[in-house]
Amino acid sequence: MIKASGSKNPLPPELLKQLRRIEIRTQRLANEQLSGTYSSVFKGQGLSFREVRAYLPGDDVRWIDWNVSARMSEPFVKVFVEEREMTVMLVVDASQSEQFGTRRASKARVAAEIAALCSFSAIKNNDRVGLVLATEAIEKLVPPKKGDKHVMRVIREILGHEPKYTGTNLKLALETLVKVAKRRSVAFVISDFFASGFERSLSLASAKHDVIPVMLVDPRDEELPDVGLATFEDFETGEEVVVDTGDRAVRDHYRAAMRKVRSDRDKLFKKLALDAVVVKTGESFVSPLRDLFAKRARRLRR
Repeated sequence: MIKASGSKNPLPPELLKQLRRIEIRTQRLANEQLSGTYSSVFKGQGLSFREVRAYLPGDDVRWIDWNVSARMSEPFVKVFVEEREMTVMLVVDASQSEQFGTRRASKARVAAEIAALCSFSAIKNNDRVGLVLATEAIEKLVPPKKGDKHVMRVIREILGHEPKYTGTNLKLALETLVKVAKRRSVAFVISDFFASGFERSLSLASAKHDVIPVMLVDPRDEELPDVGLATFEDFETGEEVVVDTGDRAVRDHYRAAMRKVRSDRDKLFKKLALDAVVVKTGESFVSPLRDLFAKRARRLRR
């Protein structure tokens, strides 16, 4: 469990409560919901040599070690084991738009829950977890490590971090992922993807890593409520605009524009053959991930 004492920066009581709730819930979910599927759909770095042993009928002749066989005057084969250990990188959008949420929780809170679930699933399988926390700059880098305490540090950084900047630069976040993650990793990119200019960086990152975009969506992202004249503020720029939400044409235009943004993102992910996940702030964050793992498992069995 998390301790508030012994830290240079003690956790505020409300943040501590949130962290404990997330810890308890996501640990249980990782054990009960994703226990079997995680290890089956995310593979390690391949095979590593363990030993040689005497050849047995049925062994693949391609693995005969001819040097040892010549010395021992009988055939020996190389034995390999799967190098299961992986690195899971969490690339989390910490821009001001992530503070938005009109249902169960803000996008930032949902991002922390998703990160916790992915992290505990990774730790349960002895994998390492790292973090890239980004706005328009790189706010925090947490090198990959193992252990429950490390997972809670990662969640604390996501949930309790106070960003220096408000904007979004997914291009920089993805470029940083490529630079800091030297080995092929599973990278969960958690964002509402209200950004532009990151398409090439996403393509380059997905060529090196197993990238999984996790798109955070709030109902108000796609639909304007009819509340008459209303003032809307851009979380990232602070710009305000007065909108007549009572005008059906205005609402229809907004809906069409936001659906195009969503459609463009879906097309990009499909073009790059990425397994994207949509998580809505008012719904379960577990089901979309469980469905993703199940889809991957089915694909591997074919």
